Amino acid sequence: MKPPSLVVPKTPAEVARMRRAGRVAAVALREVARAVAPGVATEALDRLAETVIRDHGGVPSFKGYRGYPASICTSIDDEVVHGIPGPRVLREGELLSIDLGVRLEGFHADVAVTVPVGEVPPEVSRLIATTQAALDAGVAAARPGATLGDVSWAIQSVVEAAGFSAVRDFAGHGVGRALHEDPQVPNVGRPGTGPALRVGMTLAVEPMVNMGGPDVVMDDDGWTVRTRDHSLSAHAEHTVAVTAAGPEVLTRLDETAAVY
Repeated sequence: MKPPSLVVPKTPAEVARMRRAGRVAAVALREVARAVAPGVATEALDRLAETVIRDHGGVPSFKGYRGYPASICTSIDDEVVHGIPGPRVLREGELLSIDLGVRLEGFHADVAVTVPVGEVPPEVSRLIATTQAALDAGVAAARPGATLGDVSWAIQSVVEAAGFSAVRDFAGHGVGRALHEDPQVPNVGRPGTGPALRVGMTLAVEPMVNMGGPDVVMDDDGWTVRTRDHSLSAHAEHTVAVTAAGPEVLTRLDETAAVY
């Protein structure tokens, strides 16, 4: 017998709470991204994010989560996700992925972006742009009646058409009262497979894209994930609500572009 789904759709009132959390997350991400520059320590970016989040009435979702020591993740160059902020100073030409979450009114929102540190080569800019395009494609596929496989395939097809690879070992996820909920949202898949999407589902869609192969390894700190072949990696994420009108991005500042 097939086990029952653990996915619990959110009510309109709950989505509204997540929308407010998402706006705080988007503001915090914007401010951190603006502060990225050669010579800036990642721990300074972490302090900035926590200040912005708390000043807006939220709590950093990541801080203390399963023992995680910081408010944001700062992943540099071949680090895919979960890089821990510290005294490391950013250098010209590096690639920085910023990931953060906000809990507000009992609900979480999760968002990420990859930015260059100063000037980077054209191929690195193309990696960033492809990752964002893959996120946009995945979000656009998150419609009622579509399947999770449709979302995964939309991401994978953009990534592989650009000659890059999507990470298999880590995935997006449901999000709501908990930071991580069912279902998982893989970045590779087959269209028409997996559970159907329903109105009220809220998902963190987050492509992780490698310039080289898809395989990853974890550092001894138990958190930092990096590419096995040490190729560069980029990460982008939005929290999305499946609505009758289509997918609504809950972590976008530009409210006029919130619905795909």
